[in-house]
Amino acid sequence: MNHPGSMRTIAGNAVVIAALLAIAGLLLRLHLGQDGWQPTPLPARRWIALAAVLGYAAGCLALWWRARPRPDEPGDSGEPPLLVAWASQTGFARQLAGHTAQSLRDGGCRVRLRALDQVDAALLAGTRKALFIASTTGEGDPPDHALAFLDQVMRQAPALPALQYAVLALGDRSYADYCAFGHRLDDWLRGQGAQPLFDTVDVDNADPAALRHWQQLLGQFGDGRVQADWSPPDYQPWVLRARTRTNPGSVGGPVFQLCLQPADGALPAWQAGDIAEIGPRHAPAAVEQWMRAHALDPATTLADGRALRELLAAARLPEAIDGSAPEAIAAALQPLPHREYSIASLPSENHLRLLLRRQSHPDGTPGLASGWLCDHAAIDARIDLRLRANPNFHPPAGDAPLVLIGNGTGIAGLRAHLRARIDAGARRNWLLFGERHRAHDFHFGDELEQWRRDGGIEHLDTVFSRDGGPHRYVQDLLAAQAGRLRRWVDHGATVLVCGSLQGMAPAVDAVIAQVLGRERKEQLVRERRYRRDVY
Repeated sequence: MNHPGSMRTIAGNAVVIAALLAIAGLLLRLHLGQDGWQPTPLPARRWIALAAVLGYAAGCLALWWRARPRPDEPGDSGEPPLLVAWASQTGFARQLAGHTAQSLRDGGCRVRLRALDQVDAALLAGTRKALFIASTTGEGDPPDHALAFLDQVMRQAPALPALQYAVLALGDRSYADYCAFGHRLDDWLRGQGAQPLFDTVDVDNADPAALRHWQQLLGQFGDGRVQADWSPPDYQPWVLRARTRTNPGSVGGPVFQLCLQPADGALPAWQAGDIAEIGPRHAPAAVEQWMRAHALDPATTLADGRALRELLAAARLPEAIDGSAPEAIAAALQPLPHREYSIASLPSENHLRLLLRRQSHPDGTPGLASGWLCDHAAIDARIDLRLRANPNFHPPAGDAPLVLIGNGTGIAGLRAHLRARIDAGARRNWLLFGERHRAHDFHFGDELEQWRRDGGIEHLDTVFSRDGGPHRYVQDLLAAQAGRLRRWVDHGATVLVCGSLQGMAPAVDAVIAQVLGRERKEQLVRERRYRRDVY
């Protein structure tokens, strides 16, 4: 069966050939009059002949343009482009796929953008990384054009062990089969041996927070640059009340605990597993240096009284302003993209707590968001913050056993879960945590040990890679406790993993598959008893 793209190519070539034949006929009429050959063309016919030649050249250019190498086609490197495939009923998924592809290209990726019905088994087998944007229509049905993929690809059940993928599932939570086709696609890909890059992102009625989370995840591809938010968060003003370094003397990057409260009003509600979206700002010295480099007085204000430096602090600093007036500069500014952090506390603790590591660029300068929060934001300074619900990582219902696995600053989200469980009287909690040195990097260590002594944590297993011992990483610790893991899962346990997407999360996933069997692991995913918040 021909793909629609192939049919369009044939039709386009046919149109060009027909145009060339028409030009040839016109040229023939120019040279053949009623009495035969016209040796000297009339002036008007010279212009017609020139137009015909230009038309012929345009046709040749069109043929070259259609045949030129495209960014979404394999190059000399041999590495196939990243596939972005969409299944859309109303056009929204197609629009998001276009945004996704453009963000990836802006980050230096080569991208192949396709409708799902243009994706066959051979294309999937030749792809190493793929992102699927899939909408659900009716009562859990796929979009109409995606039926060809179901009939011709999913029924073939090709093995895809070399494919890494992720799914953005669009739906409406008011329907019983919420995001059903996206999850069906995810289940099928897992069943063929493909490996998820990160867990499926569900989007309820074009929820902008979920879409920002998807865009944040795209930053792991290409050069890692996060592009401007498709829909900037509606931040609320918070205040930084305290900041403490938790790992002095560590060989790793500095880790800080931050406590924040709303600038006005009561503390809003959130659950364990939810996310804080932070609007970063440039350091004041960096803004002042930029303004002086562009011959702007750091005290410049707009007509409405706003300080230009405050607007610049929260925006991408333009490379050139070409003598623009302050109002024109302000109008053209693009907000800095947000950053996401797991919340380590509950509203009952009367503050929002974050735990984050200061990130550094290759030249040693701090990352934009972590540098702002860890170094430059003053105590009692305003912090732009928005809460984002993260239902995929909310606590399981009831008091069934809970296995919590994490490393590094991933302990932040797990700490909130433990606090919620202890407050609810659920005692069957097992925490496995890994870091570098126990003496420096056991974040919340005193509190966790106290909870263990009080019975709030049934098992507390830790591993510190630089201290020596029989195990080096948290995945090794989990493998050594294979029997306990099987027993806890048999007793109805949910497994929550929080921490590094590179290294820890896939290694833990491999251990779980080895200990429980791949089918049992996938069953836990379908039952929502195996969930991850990785970054």
